[in-house]
Amino acid sequence: MELEDVYRKDLNLLIALKVLVEEGSVSHAAVRLNLSQSALSRILGRLRDLLGDPLFIRHGQHLQPTQRAIELNLALNDPLQSLRTLLSPNDFEAINCTQHFNIAATDYALQTIMPYALPRIYKEAPNISLEFVPLKHKQMISQLTSEGVDIAICRPDYSIAPLQRDKLGLVSVFCMLSKSHPLADKTLTLENYLTYPHALIAISDGVKALLDATLSGHKKQNTVLRASYLKTALAIIDSMPLLITVPADLAYLVAEKYDLIVKPLPFEFKPFEYSLIWHPRYEYSPAQIWLRRVLKEECSQLIEQRIDDMGLG
Repeated sequence: MELEDVYRKDLNLLIALKVLVEEGSVSHAAVRLNLSQSALSRILGRLRDLLGDPLFIRHGQHLQPTQRAIELNLALNDPLQSLRTLLSPNDFEAINCTQHFNIAATDYALQTIMPYALPRIYKEAPNISLEFVPLKHKQMISQLTSEGVDIAICRPDYSIAPLQRDKLGLVSVFCMLSKSHPLADKTLTLENYLTYPHALIAISDGVKALLDATLSGHKKQNTVLRASYLKTALAIIDSMPLLITVPADLAYLVAEKYDLIVKPLPFEFKPFEYSLIWHPRYEYSPAQIWLRRVLKEECSQLIEQRIDDMGLG
């Protein structure tokens, strides 16, 4: 039977059939369905015509279902339960969620926001699964629209309509250097910043463009390394007096671990906004609402702790 044919059937009749089987009585079934006995008797007549079976045989005061009615009643259990679930108010409980989420994130987000948020995410929802894919800035709309990505975490530098957006907070940029660096106990000057060998770590093209615009008119920065992950820079930090430019939150998370010194940039740099971005079709998804809320709360906490602990605000 085609879907259009199913549409033309009165599926409410099947609900009446199930109630009649459960009650074994037209009068009792009528009470449950808030119908008169005569109305339910007419429904039973329509059911018999639809299904080509008497469906019930009167046995004293009770209706005894035929084999066909018994088979139909059993077959209706799963689809009707699915309909109950589908039509019921969705009281989402993270602990029962088994959803798989695809998240497109920048290198910065993968090294800061996600590791900071993951313990809480899996504590609240131990049965979900997450998959991280590289964020393609210029293809982000198609990633979220047709390529299976649920959420993006980034700094959008162009119009993202019709996507939805929630700001995570402001992110700044700082320098890190080893304790053996010649500038370890000195104030970092602009001349130092431009002259010493430099590594850019987890700095996206958009953020690099902001840095370049701020330094326009000055000599070119002596960049010897640009990479996604800090360990690439740590491999050469003992062999050259390296300055490492990183997002401030990453500095907060790794400086103590790797015995590094954090210094502010020697020029004014306006912090930029990081955002959660998703397609409108997920706007009211309970699972997505929960995940977005956790990510935003954990990111806000990370930023607040970084400001309080390091005085980088």
